[in-house]
Amino acid sequence: MFIMLRRARASGRTPRTALVALLALGVIAALPVLLGATSASAGVPHRSAFAFLSPHIAGAPTGAVAMTGVGTYDTSTGALRANGLFRCTDTVGQGPLSGCMAGQGVHWNSMTLNPTQRFVCGTDAAKTVTTDATTVAFNANFFRVGDGATPSFRSNVIVSAHDIAPDVPGVQNTWIQGVGCGSALQFFRG
Repeated sequence: MFIMLRRARASGRTPRTALVALLALGVIAALPVLLGATSASAGVPHRSAFAFLSPHIAGAPTGAVAMTGVGTYDTSTGALRANGLFRCTDTVGQGPLSGCMAGQGVHWNSMTLNPTQRFVCGTDAAKTVTTDATTVAFNANFFRVGDGATPSFRSNVIVSAHDIAPDVPGVQNTWIQGVGCGSALQFFRG
C-alpha cells in the first residue's frame, strides 16, 4: 500500500485507486475499536457508533474531498468522539476548506456534535438533517502536513445511513460544508 503511494507521489500525482485503498485501510483498521466501543454501550439507547468511507465529496463550484472515519456519539449528552483521514482530491476554492489544494490533507478530528445541520449539496435547495441513531452532524478540525497541532480548517460534516438529499441524483449520504455531498460506504450501530 505505502509503496503504491510512494510511487504515485514520485510521479507527481496520487492515483485514485491508491487513495481509495488507503481510506479503506483506515476504516478496516478502526473497526475493531469501533465495535468494541459499541458493545460496552449496547444497553444505552442514545449512543451510536459509525464508520464511513466516502471517496468523492463534491458539488460546490470547485473542489472535491475524499474522507474516511470512525466515531461514537450520544444524542442524550451531546458527547462525540470521532476522527479519520481526508484528502483534497481537487483544489477547494470556497467555504471553510477554501485553499485546500489537490493532494493536501492528512487527518481530521471531531469538535462538537450538532443536533441539526442545514446543508446544500451544490445548487439544490437548502435542507436540514437531525442527528439521530443513523445520521450524525458535527463540526470537525481538518489538518494538513506542516500545520502541526493547529487545525488548517474547521468545517461542518454530515454522515448518514440514508440519502440526505433525495432530490439530487444518486445517493448522497456524506456532506462537507462548502464542498458538497457524496456517496459513502457506511456503518451505523446504535
